[in-house]
Amino acid sequence: MNALRSVFLRREAGIAVMIVLFVIAVGIAKPQFLTANEFRIILLLIPLILIGAMGEMLVLVARHVDLSIGSSQALAAIITGMMFKFMPGVPWPVGFVVAIGIGAAIGFANGALITLFRLPAIIVTLGTLNLYRGLTFIVSNAKQIDRQYIPSDLKAMSTGPVPWIIVIALGVALLTYWFANHTRVGRQVFALGSNPVAAPLRGIRVNAVTLMVFSISGALAGLTGILYASRWGFVNPSNTGSGFEFQVIAAVVIGGVSINGGVGSVLGVVLGVLLLGCVSAALPLLGIPGTAQSAIYGAVIIIALLIDRSVRQRGIAALAASRARA
Repeated sequence: MNALRSVFLRREAGIAVMIVLFVIAVGIAKPQFLTANEFRIILLLIPLILIGAMGEMLVLVARHVDLSIGSSQALAAIITGMMFKFMPGVPWPVGFVVAIGIGAAIGFANGALITLFRLPAIIVTLGTLNLYRGLTFIVSNAKQIDRQYIPSDLKAMSTGPVPWIIVIALGVALLTYWFANHTRVGRQVFALGSNPVAAPLRGIRVNAVTLMVFSISGALAGLTGILYASRWGFVNPSNTGSGFEFQVIAAVVIGGVSINGGVGSVLGVVLGVLLLGCVSAALPLLGIPGTAQSAIYGAVIIIALLIDRSVRQRGIAALAASRARA
């Protein structure tokens, strides 16, 4: 009984209940929401957010934040798209290497600015958000990479009974789970976020871990860049990655990752992404315009932060009470 009670007290259980209640409520209002076609739409909405959320989770757990992932996605996507356009003989899998490499370099640059100059991550990545978006326009001359230049095999990864972009997203989530829970470096990320002051005393190389989490976040943003081209069949310097950072951060904080670092789980983030996917799919059916999505995501982030604050306060109170009894 105690084990069952502990399961239902977990943050992940609360998110799962929210998903079920939301699906039931929308299904009652719009029965077509419960069809296989809508389920497929939801599954195609979440892969890019899920991949980006895995990188953002590691950054937040380390007590930082990466606001530049949307612009990183756009820059990696546009450079890869230009390679396909001007070098049509290049095998399409090379695009993955290029996109991930560009993203990793971008993430490393973010981490270097933070560690070398002791700058706050939120300020650095707010600046690079605009920098990388500007570079996207400069590199592309503000021109879109049209559908005919995207390799057909790459576009095919987003089609079929089980699209490969879904498989890749789940693979990234599983690798992140293994890294965070079963490697020494992964545990160091949590230790750094829990207590940055004590981390060096425990032998943790703070700068190296910070560079690593930002490089991973950038690499995964680059991966979402080429998968964006696969999903939509084009790359636009203005639209690609626009607002992506807010979707990802919303999913991560809904999933129970603390903005104060040291707390988070892959399962919680996966459920947070799934909830956002359900919301995004439900909006058109409910007659809510797409322009309202930003307001909804903003409200979701605020609500999740309030929940996180409440959970932390209850945890502090419980710890104080246990010490008093001792």
